[in-house]
Amino acid sequence: MNSEKKLLLKGNEATIYGALLAGCECFFGYPITPASEIAHTAAELFPKLNRTFLQAESEIAAINMVLGASASGRRTITASSGLGISLKQEGISYIATCELPAVIIDITRAGPGLGNIGPEQSDYNQVVKGGGHGSYKCIVLAPNSAQEMCDFTMLAFDLADKYRTPVYVMADGVIGQMIESITLPAPMGRKPIPEWAIAATDASRRNFITSIYLGHDELEAVNIKLQEKYAEIEKIEQRCDSYRTDDAELVIVGYGIISRLLHSAVDLLRKEGYKIGMLRPITLFPFPKTEFKKLALSTDSFLCVEMSNGQLIDDIKLTIECSKPVHLYTRMGGNVPSMDEITNKCREILA
Repeated sequence: MNSEKKLLLKGNEATIYGALLAGCECFFGYPITPASEIAHTAAELFPKLNRTFLQAESEIAAINMVLGASASGRRTITASSGLGISLKQEGISYIATCELPAVIIDITRAGPGLGNIGPEQSDYNQVVKGGGHGSYKCIVLAPNSAQEMCDFTMLAFDLADKYRTPVYVMADGVIGQMIESITLPAPMGRKPIPEWAIAATDASRRNFITSIYLGHDELEAVNIKLQEKYAEIEKIEQRCDSYRTDDAELVIVGYGIISRLLHSAVDLLRKEGYKIGMLRPITLFPFPKTEFKKLALSTDSFLCVEMSNGQLIDDIKLTIECSKPVHLYTRMGGNVPSMDEITNKCREILA
């Protein structure tokens, strides 16, 4: 692929371009709206580049195929939406415990239950807090454009390999379905098979990967090792984007499509004389605690805007230890807040 080429792509499609540029060798998945274009694009492009695409018989099968391919040292990706991500949770817990790198794309839709195919952000707790069993976490990246769907997928592979952990790219249905111009980054190329992999070679014959530890002390040691890794990730990998926060009396917070609305809301309200800024978390885990704590020293209050029942707001409150008021504005059911709704809420708070 031409690394300097501009393309007009859906966010979902851009994800697969990012995966291929990152040297991904395997896609295992099952189509589900609003993530289906990811599987469709992988089905078209992976075989053309002599890479493996397989539509599994279910989401449960797909995530276990990811585990097997990753254990053999191959860069591997899967994608789904809310219901499918729920089915993958057991396998994701296995992958995290085995310390295997893998990339999981979640294009969030409205729930609970079957819900509908509208955009939402209600997978936050499931994805960010580790929705499966056990004391594990996954790195979670939150893109807000088709370009970032490509770029963050590439970043996800790097982080997955660096920390030997599953990494999510979580985007709402708007970002997945939005068509935008993107510039393809330079390709990373395929990585060599790592030393720990079970790769059917003489050198790897004694390698052993498991997620079952029958001794209580043995399993506790594994858990302690994982928590130390997560602490290192929290220290090093926090990412966020702030906008006009230096003198802000109110900082509005959101990710995904919400962050693009908030950026415009800040510009509009600044013209009216309101001192408003925006903070956009890029990593949902690790949560950008350092920047939130810094802003809590100078701003008067925060407004969290999200498309869920209020899940992101809990991390904001925990981080700033309730030192400043944190307000909430939400829409659910597939509804996206309008500019009028957001700006009116800001005016109400500042009044």
